[in-house]
Amino acid sequence: MDSSTMVEELDLNNLKALKVLGKGAMGTVFLVQHHHHHHMALKVVDKSSLHDADRRARWEINVLSRLSHPFLPSLISTFESDSLLCYALPYCPGGDLNHLRHRQVDHVFSPAAIRFYLAEILSALHHLHSLGIAYRDLKPENVLIQQNGHVTLTDFDLSRVLSHKTITAQTEIITVADTPRKSRRWNRNPLFSNGPTAKSARVNPESRRTPSLSDGERSNSLVGTEEYVAPEVVRGDGHEFAVDWWALGVLCYEMMYGTTPFKGRNRKETFRNVLVKSPEFVGKKTALTDLISRLLEKDPEERLGYVHGASEIKEHEFFRGVKWDMLTEVARPPFIPSRDDAATAADRCSAGVDIREYFKSLNSPPSLTPSPLPSPPSSPSVSFAEF
Repeated sequence: MDSSTMVEELDLNNLKALKVLGKGAMGTVFLVQHHHHHHMALKVVDKSSLHDADRRARWEINVLSRLSHPFLPSLISTFESDSLLCYALPYCPGGDLNHLRHRQVDHVFSPAAIRFYLAEILSALHHLHSLGIAYRDLKPENVLIQQNGHVTLTDFDLSRVLSHKTITAQTEIITVADTPRKSRRWNRNPLFSNGPTAKSARVNPESRRTPSLSDGERSNSLVGTEEYVAPEVVRGDGHEFAVDWWALGVLCYEMMYGTTPFKGRNRKETFRNVLVKSPEFVGKKTALTDLISRLLEKDPEERLGYVHGASEIKEHEFFRGVKWDMLTEVARPPFIPSRDDAATAADRCSAGVDIREYFKSLNSPPSLTPSPLPSPPSSPSVSFAEF
């Protein structure tokens, strides 16, 4: 949607809540039905809730209003009251990529399916980066399946606008000091109330040819989801768009093996693995494993996509034969949701819930109060951020 397009304000009198699609630190997402039988996902945020949810929601609305891409969501409508901020997005009946993976044999995708989903995710990230937006929260739970079987990314509250870098080659001396990082505040979840104290790996001074950043902007926020966070984020070195390519490598590995490559017994071990462990592969090297290895380079300057972004990744052997300008024309994606999914949900809640009356009946915000509507179990992964 063009940023100049006016977004119609929601009329809650014409909406009926059918079920809760999910809950999180940002609020509650409902499946709602418009009076014309159109289904939407309605994100409802309590403006007075903890974790700065109101500010993040407004940032997400700002980002959504700028998007115009087949694999990214469009902002349909908004509504704001004294206590609630609501915004509607297209409903994706196919669920998320994590749910879909668990429906596969051995809980993994075939290389052909991986190529299809990665190509569409890569195209979406390419568009975001072209707008100067670093996504910073790529994970299976944030990749939804549309009615037509194509993907759409969701949840942009952790994204950030960064200026692009200009790259020139020069020889320089690189030294990383072996000094402790200052503990950081983790504010996405109470489990992360105390930040880790970690040491940067020692790198001996060496002279080498390396790309030099100029006119670029790095973020020092500790942001992402634990098993997908890039080494430069853990080290606190500052990061830019290359964190999305790292997360793409982790996602690709999980689609191939059914688990993430650096998961430890606890957060500390996971972060240590991110810093020092190499991804483990089974069998002989393939184009797919080579792609993963190059995306999971610890040094962001050596990571595939660092220099020329998505265009560089699209040229990898694994994507040979992909017609990038015709992805939306693929008539038979690996999985197409049943058109009865939304209707079935509506049948289970035929009486519906009046949205205004539902929130009036609550003594506290929906994100903090148990909902009378059923909701799926939450993901074990926890997002966190420090702004």
